[in-house]
Amino acid sequence: MEERRILVVEDEPKIADTLKLGLGENGYEVDVAYDGKIGLKLFETFPFNLVVLDINLPGMNGYELCKIIRQHNAQIPVIMLTALSSLNDKIEGYDAGADDYIIKPFEFKELLMKIRVLLKRTMHQTLPTGTILKAGDLEMNLDSKEVKRDNAGINLTAKEFQLLEYLLRNKNRVVSRADIAMNVWDIDFDTNTNVIDVYISYLRNKVDKPFSQKLIHTQVGMGYILKETY
Repeated sequence: MEERRILVVEDEPKIADTLKLGLGENGYEVDVAYDGKIGLKLFETFPFNLVVLDINLPGMNGYELCKIIRQHNAQIPVIMLTALSSLNDKIEGYDAGADDYIIKPFEFKELLMKIRVLLKRTMHQTLPTGTILKAGDLEMNLDSKEVKRDNAGINLTAKEFQLLEYLLRNKNRVVSRADIAMNVWDIDFDTNTNVIDVYISYLRNKVDKPFSQKLIHTQVGMGYILKETY
C-alpha cells in the first residue's frame, strides 16, 4: 500500500490551505505548519512520507529545517517551494538536502507530478548489495555517508553525495544530463540551466583535483562518465 502522508510547511495561509485541499482531493493525508519551528515539531512527532517546504519561514527558515530533517531521515523526499529562483538559491536548497525545487507561482499539477515521482522512487528504492560503492581508490559508505579516496576523507554536501552516488552506481557508463536531472534532482531536464554542470565541477574539485588520476570525465555532446581505474 502506498504511503501518502505529507507535511506542508508554508507561512502563507492561502497557499498552505489550497495545497491541503488539493492534495487531499488526490488522496493524500496532509498536515500543515505555518512556521519552521512548528513544522519541525510535527516532523519529529508524526511519520511523514514527503515534505513540501517553503524557504522564507518565520521561526526557522526552510534551509535550516531541511538540514535538520536530513539529519533525522536521509531518505524522505523534500520539495522546496519558494519565490527565490536564482541558481545560487537553488544550489543552497539542494545543498541543504532538498530533492526538488519548484518556483512560485506554479501549476498545482506540476507539484502533484513531482510528489508522485518522488514517492514512487522512494517506494521502489532498492538497496545495493552491501553498503559500499567503489571505483578504483574511491569508496563511498552508504550507511555512514563517508567518502574516501586513497583513504583520505572527502567532505561532500548532500546533493554532491547524491550525484556521486549516481555516478558510482553507473560507473563506466555514460550518463546524460537528462539522466542526472531525472535521477538526482527529479526534475524535467531544462537546457537553460547549468546547475548539473556546476555540481559536476564541485565534485571534480573534491574528488579529482587533489589526485593525479581523474575519475570523472566529460563525453562531449553525451554527458559524463565515472571511469573506474585499476
